[in-house]
Amino acid sequence: MSAPRGSDLSRSTTVPRSLVHRAAVCEVFLTDSARTSEREVLVAAQLPRVHSYYSDHTATPAHYDPLLLLEAFRQTSILVAHEHLGAPLDSKFSFNSGDLSVTDPEALHVGPVPASATVRAEVVAEKHRKGVLTGITIDMYMSLDGRAAASMRMVIQWMPPAAWDGLRARNRAALALEPVRAHGTGRRLPPAAVGRHSPQNVVLADAVALGHEVVGQVVVDQSHPALFDHPLDHIPGAVFFEAYRQTALYAAHELLGLSPRCLMPTRVEAVFSRFGEFELPTDCRAVLVDPPGPDRVAFELTALQEENEIATARVVLGRTGPLGGLLTPSAPLVEELS
Repeated sequence: MSAPRGSDLSRSTTVPRSLVHRAAVCEVFLTDSARTSEREVLVAAQLPRVHSYYSDHTATPAHYDPLLLLEAFRQTSILVAHEHLGAPLDSKFSFNSGDLSVTDPEALHVGPVPASATVRAEVVAEKHRKGVLTGITIDMYMSLDGRAAASMRMVIQWMPPAAWDGLRARNRAALALEPVRAHGTGRRLPPAAVGRHSPQNVVLADAVALGHEVVGQVVVDQSHPALFDHPLDHIPGAVFFEAYRQTALYAAHELLGLSPRCLMPTRVEAVFSRFGEFELPTDCRAVLVDPPGPDRVAFELTALQEENEIATARVVLGRTGPLGGLLTPSAPLVEELS
């Protein structure tokens, strides 16, 4: 029997919610999977053309959100772990690092029907504890309607609920979170300042430009239906990725005069070193690291809680069309960054 191909996979219904850790059926984007070898799995997905969070962008022309692709990759990694590698369904997962790359921005343009996605996932490394598989490094390659579009490497691990509870208790005890140190949420930025239409999808508040960097407060809204599909005991990676995107877009405008309408992330590399706690204020800092080119600008970002680094990222913004041609900054800025 020949190995299954992407066209052999079903796209008639979604996979069970439990296999991708979603509570809402509408937030499940995977439809089928098949193992093609010991280390490789093919996964089918359908991307929504309209979504209250992933479609809420001012960028033109309309395209599938790179963070929607990231969510499909995240769901793929968990599906592979549960369905094909035997991770128990009650396991608690942690996202250690991720490197997302949009390899063909043109492939992300939204067409007349929902995009049919195929992900080829390859397990390239495994982590074991006492002979039991507890984590993987997984490389994933996505095509949209048969056209190569994006890739991502993720490092994830999982553990039994009791072990997770013990780890979280130790983490929280070390931070002395009791009694709760109340902190207010600043005023969210205007949606257009971060490339959004809806204020609900803005996660950046009170951002200011300081020299060649921008610092803003991360708004952690646990009522958000997409970023918080179900209750969690820590700030999820999705919130940090959105904060990275919005801080980079705001910095591109404040430091270089670039419109968020003309930019989208084409590369996001993130490493998570500590859990983000709800009780602590969270800030995001973006620093311009390279002289901008004609098609891209890059920032290094840091997420902080009470000045302690909890996650880092590098975000590359690319233009979405002819209006996105990058402006040339002033000569002193180019010289200083060179």
